[in-house]
Amino acid sequence: MDEVSKYAVGLDVGTENVRAVVATVGKDGEISVVGYNEGPNAGMRKGVVANLTGPAESIDKMLGEVERMSGFEVNSAYVSINGAHVMSVKATGMIAVGPEDHEINEDDLVRVEQASVVGRVPANRDILDVLPLSYTLDGQAGIKDPLGMTGSRLELEASVISALAPNAINLRKATEGAKVVADKLVPSVVAGATAVLTEKQRENGVAVVDLGGSTTSVAIYEEGDLQYVGVIPVGAHNITNDLAIVLQIEPELAEDIKRRFVAKGLDEEVTGEIIIRKGREEMIFARAEINEIVEARLAEIFENVRKELKIAKYDRRLPEGIVLVGGGAKLKDIEIFAKEIMETSVKVGVPKGLGGVADAIEKPEYATAVGLALMCAKENGQVASRGGKSSKTKKSGGGLFGKIFKKF
Repeated sequence: MDEVSKYAVGLDVGTENVRAVVATVGKDGEISVVGYNEGPNAGMRKGVVANLTGPAESIDKMLGEVERMSGFEVNSAYVSINGAHVMSVKATGMIAVGPEDHEINEDDLVRVEQASVVGRVPANRDILDVLPLSYTLDGQAGIKDPLGMTGSRLELEASVISALAPNAINLRKATEGAKVVADKLVPSVVAGATAVLTEKQRENGVAVVDLGGSTTSVAIYEEGDLQYVGVIPVGAHNITNDLAIVLQIEPELAEDIKRRFVAKGLDEEVTGEIIIRKGREEMIFARAEINEIVEARLAEIFENVRKELKIAKYDRRLPEGIVLVGGGAKLKDIEIFAKEIMETSVKVGVPKGLGGVADAIEKPEYATAVGLALMCAKENGQVASRGGKSSKTKKSGGGLFGKIFKKF
């Protein structure tokens, strides 16, 4: 008899790379990573699908190893979405729920969510999620969960996350080209935050910054809730391009120099020269020049991040500071670079606390894929026999917002 397990899949579709994580969900809710892999991506520009063939082929090729490693056939997943078109807005809604002795039920919560989004989001945008911030019941404000309470008028303040509809549709088509249904699209930085933040950080106030290849995403949390999402169309790959142009070298060599020699630590790490031999050619570069090039681009990235914090009115108002995730967070001394510009505490976040082979992916670049798998496990786990065809319990979205789609 086949061993039947509940499992969850997170698929991070980045501009430069694609990553996947498969996790099993035990009866006690324990989550164990049983499969993972990453590979180069193609056909994406600044987080947006430029052609369908490239990402579909990249995802399909990368998932082959994941399926062999985990023993599960991946047919659907929670998928990351990125790009400057992804944004969040605050919205409010109000409904009359009935007589004064009426008890608030789930249908009431769905209706007030509907009321909060109607007319707030343009028709060309796809609503990814509605995240309640607080409820007001008959004038009593600051309620986190009104379910079961008694009242006649219910109000909601929520954070509505949306993306341009054509971009969301094309991303779904790209994953379907690899025979993977996107059960839910989640902003990459929100998924990354799910993997690395603690409840204390979310409550006190913290920002997660996802340094991707061609984009940098920002998510701000306070009082346990997501308050703001923004995406900047500049990323770690721009640093590589700057090095390649100024030093007159190939991008592959520039990437190697960025990973190995950029530093902001001891004097011997930031001064002197480095010698690189390529065949018969010997190239000499000044460490100071390399650091100057990198610092200039990082200054632009983190100044733009700070602008996002100012727009959201959270600049220098986050007790828990900044948590960096994504491939760009692997840059040596990145915390020191960022702290100088952001004027707050900065640290690199990695996924922790999972079982199985999770220790192999306790890296900042895997935060988004792990977070997607965790969200999938919580909201939309799948049931499959090892090595067999999965039987999906499909939902249009997690939580109460999924019920809104069922209404239509």
